[in-house]
Amino acid sequence: MGKNKSDKTTMAKPSGKLSVSAMASMDLKASSSRAPKKASSYTDGIDLPPSEEDDECDSDEEEQTDRRKAKSEQRLLEISVTDRERKKLEAKERLAKEAAEHAKREALRDDRDAFTVVIGSKIEGQDTAAADANVKDITIESFSVSVRGNELLSNTSLKISHGKRYGLVGPNGKGKSTLLKLLAWRKIPVPKNIDLLLVEQEVVGDEKSALNAVVSANEELVKLREEAEALQNDDESGEKLGELYERLQILGSDAAEAQASKILAGLGFTKDMQVRPTKSFSGGWRMRISLARALFVQPTLLLLDEPTNHLDLRAVLWLEEYLCRWKKTLVVVSHDRDFLNSVCTDIIHLHDLKLHFYRGNFDSFDARYIQRRNEMNKKYVTFKKQIKAAKKSGNMAQQENVKEIDDEDTVAEAPRKCSDYSVAIHFPQPTELTPPLLQLIEVSFSYPNRPDFRLSDVDVGIYMGTRVAIVGPNGAGKSTLLNLLAGDLDPTEGEVRRSQKLRIGRYSQHFVDLLTMGETPVQYLLRLHPDQEGFSKQEAVRAKLGKFGLSSDTHLSPIAKLSGGQKARVVFTSISMSKPHILLLDEPTNHLDMQSIDALADALDEFTGGIVLLSHDSRLISRVCEEEENSQIWLVEDGTVSFFDGSFEEYKEDLQREIRAEVDESSSVVAF
Repeated sequence: MGKNKSDKTTMAKPSGKLSVSAMASMDLKASSSRAPKKASSYTDGIDLPPSEEDDECDSDEEEQTDRRKAKSEQRLLEISVTDRERKKLEAKERLAKEAAEHAKREALRDDRDAFTVVIGSKIEGQDTAAADANVKDITIESFSVSVRGNELLSNTSLKISHGKRYGLVGPNGKGKSTLLKLLAWRKIPVPKNIDLLLVEQEVVGDEKSALNAVVSANEELVKLREEAEALQNDDESGEKLGELYERLQILGSDAAEAQASKILAGLGFTKDMQVRPTKSFSGGWRMRISLARALFVQPTLLLLDEPTNHLDLRAVLWLEEYLCRWKKTLVVVSHDRDFLNSVCTDIIHLHDLKLHFYRGNFDSFDARYIQRRNEMNKKYVTFKKQIKAAKKSGNMAQQENVKEIDDEDTVAEAPRKCSDYSVAIHFPQPTELTPPLLQLIEVSFSYPNRPDFRLSDVDVGIYMGTRVAIVGPNGAGKSTLLNLLAGDLDPTEGEVRRSQKLRIGRYSQHFVDLLTMGETPVQYLLRLHPDQEGFSKQEAVRAKLGKFGLSSDTHLSPIAKLSGGQKARVVFTSISMSKPHILLLDEPTNHLDMQSIDALADALDEFTGGIVLLSHDSRLISRVCEEEENSQIWLVEDGTVSFFDGSFEEYKEDLQREIRAEVDESSSVVAF
């Protein structure tokens, strides 16, 4: 790692922005909250629990959530006039919860029969099983895909060559994840001999340890081990036992646990975590186990859908290095530009119902796509001028020709304007407050039932214009630090000071669990922000949702039916409406496409308040902390918070050197 300026952070006084969460607008009175005094929480009156760092203390945070729920229920009881009214309220809430759960299940259900795939020609090499045996590429000519009558792909082709690593890119909601599922379901024909695996669901939690869960993904290995063990005491099965041992050696049985352990370690699992039962992990960590299982099995075709969403920065950099050495075929959907640049050899661009193929990484594709788009738009302008001139000429022959080509929808060769999807995100500029906006002074914190975890002697400050990136290993306390800043946790020792009338805007990586699934986006925002200007409050809210890129047809749909990216836009709209002075952002790029991430980065550049960012997206961190004068890297490590002595790029380079050495060692255990 790089050097630290001090063993613990001292009060920093640059002018800077920091984002703190305010899912609802609220004023935090000037306070000097000493433990154990209860700090004001941004969740007061709102159904939004704080984010949590999964491995730090799931049980303790659940207890705190339960206590908050208990207090909320107590408030309801206090305002109830009679038992009858209370029972009516409870029945209403129960029905609403059941309806929301049903809507959520329906929204997340995979209805395979809803998808229609029409293939215009036979796929070479798939007519017979014998031909399949020698096929490692996937080629589909002239096929279309629709879901419930809505076209996702039209008369396009797909070519996946063995040994290449493809990045599948395009705007959210256009069919990228659907394409991966159709391949995994083999509704898009895949040669029978090609084994494939799509990582999209978390492993089921049970008593099996994380390490055993990974090793057991190789079903043949497990079966052969069981057969060999059963024949151990059978004197007449020597020949059969020898064959089993020979096959086990080919499968790398002796090194299986070691390889699985190294993969889990790369994804952030300590030795102690690897032997814990899978049921003890949260959904995010079980997703990591699913990813580890796929890397361990090494399918011929690996399909990954947003694999970095559940990872921290170090795990993302490790996965980049690991996949760069992947010798088989990979197709990955990702919003992370740096990840795609590091991993991919080719890019598949889903645009205008077609699949377009580009050689090279994402930056290479981006440059070529911009050039192609500009050329198309020039041809379109020229074409329109020719049509206009022909109509003005009065020449009957020219006008007849124009009639034949003026209908662009029926003339394939007519130039078309290339319109890119765009998103605009904006946070209103905050009013000036007395500095510092927020301070932690000699703060220490520990969970009641976790003697192994403690943050000590934390001294940090946030000013207008401050830019902070929080980094550090898994379980060190990064999310705990954010929760202390937000007031969701009370310090065990020390003092928290907030400027008078401070408003905090908080984005949590667990926002899917924080939204009210039964409400529409308009209902949700009007409940949190009822004071809207204009003739119609509903239209005012819809206008704000539209500015954040949420299409009008989703404004009145249940939130449960929205995609992850659409839900994220609802949350960012709420934050903007709260007019925060500080933004606290915990993995804000999860579920966002690249256009939205770029729009978020632009909005953060313009925001004059304070920003504190915890993210696995190194490109976003680099942009937020671009100006070194106002930027700080807070390193959470070894039970305290210190300033990293250097830029974020230097911190990242240190990590990459460590990871490269780890992957070199891992590769020596078993080759791909």
